[in-house]
Amino acid sequence: MAPILTSHPSLNIIPEPLTSESFAPFGTAICSPLPRDLNRAPQISSLPAHDPAPVLANQNSALKYSPISPLLDHYINGCPSGKAASARISMFCCFPRQLRTIYPKQQIEQEVFDVRIVERHPFTSQTFIPIDLSRYSKVGDGQEEPVFLVVVAPTLKGEVATATNDQGKNITIRDPPDLQNLKAFIARGGQAVTYGVGTWHAPMVVLGRRRVDFVVVQHVNGVDDEDCQEAAFGEGIVVDLGQKGHYGREEEGIVKLWTAKL
Repeated sequence: MAPILTSHPSLNIIPEPLTSESFAPFGTAICSPLPRDLNRAPQISSLPAHDPAPVLANQNSALKYSPISPLLDHYINGCPSGKAASARISMFCCFPRQLRTIYPKQQIEQEVFDVRIVERHPFTSQTFIPIDLSRYSKVGDGQEEPVFLVVVAPTLKGEVATATNDQGKNITIRDPPDLQNLKAFIARGGQAVTYGVGTWHAPMVVLGRRRVDFVVVQHVNGVDDEDCQEAAFGEGIVVDLGQKGHYGREEEGIVKLWTAKL
């Protein structure tokens, strides 16, 4: 059972689109730098500037961008046990979350997600990569591609917070989450996300009707509190997802409205 923080703020958060710039304080947002309809290898000189710059590969049939996201292991120099870690590739099969429906004054059904727990991996980065997107082809049932919610909070480095463990005793959480500045991002099936070392985040939140399978890449050393730390809390931290079935908002022409047909 995750320790429960003795105090936390009440927040109503509107998610924003996941972009490299917006997510940079928390890790890396990963997406293809190429248009989806580009199906022949172009001349590199014709492409917009990109960091990292692409190089031709696979007998000039591919463009390689490397590195695109860090795979960091801070166990050796940082974890109390001194136990070495190894890289691990796992699969998380994530099912759609239960959302809470509310009826504001406009009488339009809206959905919210209640954030009740965050976790962090204090000595490793962690990357979530959605796979099997062919299941979401519009051919047949009209289902849109997957949409998932990424919820993150900065770390209050050098600070402590009080929490209650499952024995009812007060304990101290070092470098706790800064819940006052918690943020939420809407990500699409064509995106992946890397949580930076020590970044507090909610467990993966899949929206819509269908399961999304993720390949997850990180380091582990088998010591529970060194691999993953958690902090739980009660009601009051809410992500406002807007009109029921609509995940993402069209704001100033920045983000397409992604609709799951319910």
